[in-house]
Amino acid sequence: MTISISRFTGIVYRAHHPMWSYNPISGNGAKKHGGRFNPIGCAALYLSLDPTTAWMEAQQGFPFKPQPMTLVAYEIDCAKIADLNDEKLLANMGSSSQELGCAWEDLATQDLMPPTWRLAERLQALEVNGILVRSFASGCTVKNQNLVLWHWSDLEPNVVRMIDDFSRLPKTTESWAGQ
Repeated sequence: MTISISRFTGIVYRAHHPMWSYNPISGNGAKKHGGRFNPIGCAALYLSLDPTTAWMEAQQGFPFKPQPMTLVAYEIDCAKIADLNDEKLLANMGSSSQELGCAWEDLATQDLMPPTWRLAERLQALEVNGILVRSFASGCTVKNQNLVLWHWSDLEPNVVRMIDDFSRLPKTTESWAGQ
């Protein structure tokens, strides 16, 4: 199957729990807990195209009491990104925009495979490294966009570089000792 893929370059954002700001490129949280586009055991890096979307994504579990977050920006230059805003691409993959908004957590807790996990598996089998997709966080619209990566590194063709020119983020967990 052939699908349309492109290169994504630009600056994106992610809001982190401050405790995890020492390792903001790991994808380990998504690997441990799963996400809309990755089952448990599959690392993924969820990023947003603007700071507001990053904040809304991070606060999904706290709709009435926003919690402290560390906002980090990243420079991205990644190949083989599929745009899931493209209905034709979704149809070619046997999916739809309605499936993207599924209640994936409910399905996963019932031991059912969310359709977004199946779609992610199909895309990864085609050697797609990530997706551009709307945010489904509460209050977001189709204008709120995310970039989800399954393959990234500090080397081409999938470069993700955290912007911390003044070394403000901690380098280890020791800054959280006693917390």
